[in-house]
Amino acid sequence: MGQVIILEETTRNPITLMGQRAGVCWGADITDGAKNYKRGLDCIISGHHRVMEYVNVEMILDGYSARVIREWYTHIGGAPTRLQASTRYIRYEDFSYITPHTLQANPEAEALYRETMKAIAESCAKLEQEYGIPREDAALLLPLGMETKIVDKRNVRNLIEMSHQRMCTRAYWEYRELMRDLCGALKAYSEEWGYLVDHYFLPKCEVTGYCTEKKSCGRRPKKEEG
Repeated sequence: MGQVIILEETTRNPITLMGQRAGVCWGADITDGAKNYKRGLDCIISGHHRVMEYVNVEMILDGYSARVIREWYTHIGGAPTRLQASTRYIRYEDFSYITPHTLQANPEAEALYRETMKAIAESCAKLEQEYGIPREDAALLLPLGMETKIVDKRNVRNLIEMSHQRMCTRAYWEYRELMRDLCGALKAYSEEWGYLVDHYFLPKCEVTGYCTEKKSCGRRPKKEEG
């Protein structure tokens, strides 16, 4: 499956940075790291989450399907930006792709799936090599299940808001796996990231205390209608 690679430009100590930025506006001492950390934590706990927008997150998402990356792009708050592997310049005659778990449990269905992907790859190569079709046109045969790679930049507030929706059991399965990989990569980056992931990267029912979905998984009770 895919891999999340956290780049070194990502803020190493996000809570400390939040407290430092808030301290500027409070006329506080911002030279003391411990005080900055405490101030940043106070901001988060108090719900003053605008300071989160100062925390930079830069990463590579590699080996996820084009389909899930299209959904990733819908979370545009906080002015994120990204670059994606080009279908004009990268050769896809033998592309890698995502195989859903439901197919892995059915040998006949999985065989059909893989045969179809192989036929698409062979057709892409034939269009280019035998018919002289430009790669950017032959690439229109590529499915949303093909693996892709992006370089992504956004802030932690955007990612936390994303987690509420995409860690929900009702979210698309690959997106849930992507969020799991992201949380693991961030926790490995620093202790402060570990705190943020454990306490704030949560499905929305853990935030609200009840399920907001029409079709609930049962993890939390539905909100009582008043």
